[in-house]
Amino acid sequence: MTASPAIEIHDLHKSFGRVQALDGLDLTVQPGEVAGFLGPNGAGKSTAIRVLLGLLRADSGAARLFGGDAWRDAVTLHQRLAYVPGDVSLWPNLTGGEAIDFLGRLRGKVDKKRKADLLERFELDPTKKARTYSKGNRQKVALVAAFSMDVDLLILDEPTSGLDPLMEAVFTDYVRETATTGTSVLLSSHILHEVEKVCDTVTIIRNGVSVESGTLDDLRHLTRSNVTAVVSGDPSGVSELAGVHNLVAAPADGGTRVTFDVDNAQVGPAMSQLTALGLHSLTAAPPSLEELFMRHYGDALPGATSGGGADDGDSGPVAQAVRGAAGAR
Repeated sequence: MTASPAIEIHDLHKSFGRVQALDGLDLTVQPGEVAGFLGPNGAGKSTAIRVLLGLLRADSGAARLFGGDAWRDAVTLHQRLAYVPGDVSLWPNLTGGEAIDFLGRLRGKVDKKRKADLLERFELDPTKKARTYSKGNRQKVALVAAFSMDVDLLILDEPTSGLDPLMEAVFTDYVRETATTGTSVLLSSHILHEVEKVCDTVTIIRNGVSVESGTLDDLRHLTRSNVTAVVSGDPSGVSELAGVHNLVAAPADGGTRVTFDVDNAQVGPAMSQLTALGLHSLTAAPPSLEELFMRHYGDALPGATSGGGADDGDSGPVAQAVRGAAGAR
């Protein structure tokens, strides 16, 4: 018998007064899949996650985890998942280690060896009181707690908020390791590069509706890099290359400064052309998700009525504890 999807959302609607936060959202995460859930702030990602966690009741549509109803069966389903919000608040008088152990007891068991490894790799001192922690260290507490549990599903909502690049790399490694054990992962983010490193599939949400969904290869048409270079020669020929867009040239010390967007599949020919012109300096960066949305969906980006006000994070101790105590609703 085929296993039920880890997450299955179909035609999900949720409004807050006149604000339509979710307007027919569809999302599926298969067992063992690492799925990216992308969208600008206010697109409805956190609202969808709260519905999945049984913190909000949908107006209509279906939200299911492992075949069970996310609202009706929340107590049972929460024993199979761990959740990390994007802005963690902790009990101020508990140490980090005590908070991790408490969250672990909501699941029934913490892998002590894995917890010790996580504490070391995340460079977290578990003996300090939570009130002394920075935002990044509070995130580490939640991540250590989640990764040290044996669960079937991780729901991560902007989990690297507050982490420095080194700790982001540690997070990425652990997501990859978790995926090899068969655990499903839903990684919500507004940073395309973050999900590109670890995700098998991506769903892009705008105005509470999924507008793109597929593997990363399926979505390569969305990606371009922005290039800025100073060259000695005339860069006008660069604009004639396939995949080059919006080229702008201006005088600069030592030559001409040129900026343009280039499809990722055409970066090689563009770099060869720039090198042939006498390259003095070069920077290239992937686009932010906001830039992608402006490029592809600029006429319908979330605005004042998009649900932004309904997508603010709430992640205090009670909200986190609900991971294992949903029955207290």
